[in-house]
Amino acid sequence: MRSDTIVIIPTYNEKENIEAIIRATFDQEKAFDVLVVDDNSPDGTASIVEELQKEFVDRLYIENRKEKNGLGTAYIHGFKWSLNKGYDYIIEMDADFSHNPKDLIRLYNACAIEGGDVSVGSRYSVGVNVVNWPMNRVLLSYFASKYVRFITGIPVHDTTAGFVCWKRNVLETIQLDKVKFVGYAFQIEMKYKAWKHKFKIKEVSVIFTDRTRGESKMSGGIVYEALFGVIKMRLNGLPK
Repeated sequence: MRSDTIVIIPTYNEKENIEAIIRATFDQEKAFDVLVVDDNSPDGTASIVEELQKEFVDRLYIENRKEKNGLGTAYIHGFKWSLNKGYDYIIEMDADFSHNPKDLIRLYNACAIEGGDVSVGSRYSVGVNVVNWPMNRVLLSYFASKYVRFITGIPVHDTTAGFVCWKRNVLETIQLDKVKFVGYAFQIEMKYKAWKHKFKIKEVSVIFTDRTRGESKMSGGIVYEALFGVIKMRLNGLPK
């Protein structure tokens, strides 16, 4: 029987992690389906997923995109696919175990039981819960979220978090085709739009552990987009 919840995992060169993260997701007490959105990884990530589909029939899905077009467009592709398939809850999760699959049920419960429309796996709602990051990156991420709160007024401590559960009606309300940002600012923009539409956002404190295998996708351009994109977003408001 199909789950009411799907976990979207965007991938680009994640062969070291992808099988383990899929198995860990399926090992949870609640049944979750998984959609991998792969951006034509040259390392064969998609082939690993396709082989696993034989084992996890009607639970594991893959969408192969022709090129690497950014995290935001990968998630929007996955959101539209998931909405079309009728899922009630749609969760974003990284492939590299920086997000702990054991926290999936906590994000789900925050929406399905505790009344949230959006739940955010938050590194900063209770102290600073980051493992294996150099101090300069911790400070950049922490103060970026403070900066976003100051500029926008959004009452979320971890605005750049990428571990998020969405109720389907939130994604149906946000105009996905008008989401402008593709990097980490995508995460800020989505939360901002949900808040502006008066959806209830709940933060769930999680421990973020930096990847131990594979390469980070963080770049200077991504940080620039987040810092300066927030001001544009605040001035422009929601799309008409």
